[in-house]
Amino acid sequence: MTAAETDRRRWLALYVLCAGVLMIVLDATVVNVALPSIKNDLDFTQNNLAWVVNAYLIAFGGLLLLAGRLGDLLGHRRVFLVGLAVFTGASLLCALAQSQEMLIAARFVQGAGGAAASAVTLGMIVTMFTEPREQAKAIGVFGFVASAGGSIGLLAGGVLTDLINWHWIFFVNVPIGLVTGLLALRLVESRPGIGISEGADAPGAVLVTAGLMLAVYTILGVEVHGWTSARTLILAAVSVVLVAAFVLRQARIPKPLMPLRLFHSRNVTGANIVMALLVVGMFGVFFLGALYLQLVLGYDPLEVGLAFLPGSLLMGVLSLGFTDKLNMRFGPRRVLIAGLCLLLVAMLLFARTPVDGNYLTDLFPAMFIFGGGAGVAFPALMMLAMSGATPQDAGLASGLVNTTGQVGGAIGLALLATISAERTNSLLASGEGQGEALLGGYHVAYLIGAALAVVAIIAAATVLRSDSPASAMAGADAHGRPGAPDQADAAAAPVYDPA
Repeated sequence: MTAAETDRRRWLALYVLCAGVLMIVLDATVVNVALPSIKNDLDFTQNNLAWVVNAYLIAFGGLLLLAGRLGDLLGHRRVFLVGLAVFTGASLLCALAQSQEMLIAARFVQGAGGAAASAVTLGMIVTMFTEPREQAKAIGVFGFVASAGGSIGLLAGGVLTDLINWHWIFFVNVPIGLVTGLLALRLVESRPGIGISEGADAPGAVLVTAGLMLAVYTILGVEVHGWTSARTLILAAVSVVLVAAFVLRQARIPKPLMPLRLFHSRNVTGANIVMALLVVGMFGVFFLGALYLQLVLGYDPLEVGLAFLPGSLLMGVLSLGFTDKLNMRFGPRRVLIAGLCLLLVAMLLFARTPVDGNYLTDLFPAMFIFGGGAGVAFPALMMLAMSGATPQDAGLASGLVNTTGQVGGAIGLALLATISAERTNSLLASGEGQGEALLGGYHVAYLIGAALAVVAIIAAATVLRSDSPASAMAGADAHGRPGAPDQADAAAAPVYDPA
C-alpha cells in the first residue's frame, strides 16, 4: 500500500469513527423533543418519563472511564466495535418498544454501548494521527462532533418526530450503526491492547462504575428531591466514598485500572477542570434555550432545532476548516481562552433575552457567537486533554475527559435547573406572569453559567501550559512522532504531544 493510500485510509477511518460517535452524541438530545409523543403513546407519568433520558445518562456517564481503560487493555477497535454493536441492537429494541419497561431497559443498554464506543474514539484518533498538524485537524473533526452533536440532535429529533413518529429517532440508528461497524472493520487498524494483566482490577472497576453511576443517579434526582434532602445527601456521600475508595486503591496496587500518573500532567488535569466548568453553561444553553423557545416564544420542536442550526453550522465550519490552523499557529491554550471568551459573551447575551424576543435580533447573535466559541474551544480543549497521555493510556485519557464532560454537565444542569425553578416560583409568588417568571429563572441560570465560564478562563490561563507551535514541531522525532513526556517533565511537555 502506497503512502498516499495509507493516508487516505486513515482519514476515511477518522470519518467512520466520528460518524459512530455522532450517532451516539445525537441520542443524548434527540430524545428530548420526542418526549411529549413518547409520553402520550406509552402512557408515561411525568415523573416516569424522565427515566427515558436518565436511564441512558446513568449508564453512559457511569461506564465511560471503565470503557476507556478497557480499550487500552483489550484494544481500542475491539471495544469500539463491541460498544457500537450493543448500541445498535439496543436502538432497535427502543424502536420496537411497546411498554415503558422495555423502553427504559433498552435505553440503559443503549447508554452502556454508547459509553464503550465513544470512550475510546479520541484515543484511537491521537494514535492514528501523530504528526502535529494532522492531529490538530483530526481533533477538530472530533471536536465538531462533540460540540455540535447536541444541537444537531434537537433538529433531527424535531424532524423525525414531526414528519413520521418517535420510533424513528431510534430506527435510524440501526442502518447507520451497521454501516459504521462494517466500515470500521475494513478501515480502522486493529492494534493490540497492553493486555488485561496490566490492569485487570476487578474490585476497582466495581468501585468506580458504581460510584459514577450512583453520582449521576443522585444528580438526576435533585430536581425532584432537592439538594438538601436526606436522600440526596446520603446517596451523594456513598458515591463520594466509592470514588474515593477507588482512587486510594489505584494509588496502592501495582497494576491499577486507572494509573494516577496521568494526573502528573498539568495539561491533562487543567483541561479536565476547564471541561467540568465549561459544560455547565453549554448544557444550560441547550436545555434552557430549548425551553425558552418552546414555553416562552411558542416554537414547535422542528422550529427549536432550526433555531440552533446557525450555531451548529458555524461550529462545523470552524472545527473542520480553521481551528486546526489556529491551534498550530497560536497554540491550543490561546485558542481555548479565545473560545471561552466568546462563550462567555454568548451566555451574557442569552441572559438578556426578552419575553417577546425576536429571533434575528435577540437570539441569532447569541447563537452565532456561541457556535463560534464552541467551534474553536472544544478542539483545543481535546488536544490539551490528550497531551500528557502515553499511547498505553490514550483510552483512559479519552474516557476521562468524556466522563468529566458528562458528569460535570449532569451536575451543572441539575444545579441550573433547580436554581432556575426556584427563581421562577419566587417570581410567580410575587405576581409576575408565567412568561416573565420562566424567563427570570432562565436568566439567573445563564448568569451562573457565565460566572463559571470566567472561572474556566482563569483556570485555562493559570493551570494549562502551551509551548509555541514551532517548539512543538521541533520536539517530534524523525518519524514525525512527538516524544513521550516523562512524569517529571509532564508539566512542561509540548501540548501537541499525544504520547
